[in-house]
Amino acid sequence: MRSILNLIRWKNLLMIALVQLLIKYALLEPFGVHTSLNTLGILLLIFATTSIAAAGNIINDIYDVETDFINKPSKLIVGKTVSEKTAYNLFIIFNVIGVGVGFYLSNYVGKSAFFSIFVIVSALLYIYASYLKQMLLIGNITISFLVALSLIVVGIFELLPEITNLNRQTQLTFFKIIFDYATFAFIINLLREITKDIEDIDGDYKVGMNTLPIVVGRERAAKILFALSFIPILVVGYYVVNSLYKNQFAVLYFLMLIIGPLLYTSIKTFNATTKKEFHHISSLYKLIMLSGMLSLLLYKFILL
Repeated sequence: MRSILNLIRWKNLLMIALVQLLIKYALLEPFGVHTSLNTLGILLLIFATTSIAAAGNIINDIYDVETDFINKPSKLIVGKTVSEKTAYNLFIIFNVIGVGVGFYLSNYVGKSAFFSIFVIVSALLYIYASYLKQMLLIGNITISFLVALSLIVVGIFELLPEITNLNRQTQLTFFKIIFDYATFAFIINLLREITKDIEDIDGDYKVGMNTLPIVVGRERAAKILFALSFIPILVVGYYVVNSLYKNQFAVLYFLMLIIGPLLYTSIKTFNATTKKEFHHISSLYKLIMLSGMLSLLLYKFILL
């Protein structure tokens, strides 16, 4: 059981569930925004999203057996503690569950076309693991887009079906806030994916992958990562100055738990040379992502 939980990356799935709950109950509900889903509905959306994400994690591990054997042999699951056949069966089961629940939800909100989102995401995760991951930056961008989509999908299901001429401006304002958070998630995840590619360069090179550090070299890739690491600092800094300046607690939160750690991560990136150091940077980006998403709890104070 523990091996299966690790295979589906249960901690990452909890992060997705937490963020979707925060969007629903910390951002939308406190302001009486018109939403489509009740408590059961949002739980089903979370179930569908995490099921498809779990399937994506499984198929990724199946295709990564060779690279993981070199990069992180102690964490190898498929072929070691879970057979490849079992992993494939779980991949199919989670996909069927996710797409099936997505079909039900799409019809529940009266937007049957929304069902295509789940089908496309499921297909993209398979294509990413089997093909796109080997392509220069394309795989990084694809998986980061899908991470961002796990936030946007809440706005799609909660806000868009309820838009009327009277509430259009309010609905779109809150959708934009969700989109801003999704953009933050995209940027941070992209930086983390590049960091992981630098960390895993040895195994990736031996199986013929075409990642950024393999194409330009580890040192140049680290310099590119360092330069890119200033993008979220500038974006979040601009947001703090223009949107949060009236709320001192929110400003302190963003400075201490988001901008500060981002600056620290940039410094660590500038000096990083070893696999261990890049693994540390990858973990820092994960924590920054969590801090960023938890800031949704501040909105009932920010928008009052």
